[in-house]
Amino acid sequence: MANLIDADAGTERFGSYEAELKLVQADLNQQLDEIPELSGEPRKASIRKAERALEEAKELLGQMRIEMPNIPATSKSKSKQRLRNFESDVDGAERKLKSLADDRHALFGSRYTDNPTTDDQLEQRQQLLSGTERLGRSSGRIRESQRIALETEEIGRNTLGDLHTQREQITRTRETLLASEGYTDRSIKTLRGMARRMATNRIITIAIITVLVLLIIAVIFSKFRR
Repeated sequence: MANLIDADAGTERFGSYEAELKLVQADLNQQLDEIPELSGEPRKASIRKAERALEEAKELLGQMRIEMPNIPATSKSKSKQRLRNFESDVDGAERKLKSLADDRHALFGSRYTDNPTTDDQLEQRQQLLSGTERLGRSSGRIRESQRIALETEEIGRNTLGDLHTQREQITRTRETLLASEGYTDRSIKTLRGMARRMATNRIITIAIITVLVLLIIAVIFSKFRR
């Protein structure tokens, strides 16, 4: 019973992550299509947005891998294939984003230089904030997974407790039925004994009556002979 519950919950969570990943992929692909047409600050902002979407997509893939063992065997093969397709799409998007991000002249425009500037430092701070934001989202997903795991474990414990209680009830019912059968057997033996005694008493009564009738006939016969 607990395994069935885990399987159903695993399938539902996998489907939820899959639907969320499709939305993230759509946003990521849109950013990748827009980046080549941009330069300077708009291009950097679009790249950062694409990086956040890419990180989120990777996190969702990780969650889907975690849920894969909980999916029923009947649908696990199709789920694995979908997961591989998603991984391939995300890898391709990552390579494309890296290629776009490496084009530093398009990224920084006429302000491109090998020496760090205030803008570079600002970008680093923005990337740090973006990383902190992604870390927060990852922590939230981990907490959510832990909460779901604890709920599933609690459901499993409750189910096992119910099964144990039902087993005890069945055992007591069986013992009661066995005791009732014993009482019935003893009652049947008692009734049979009473029937035999009644039959014996009836025979004795008939014999006594027969003897008495014979004695009366003998007495009457002897009086008439005199």
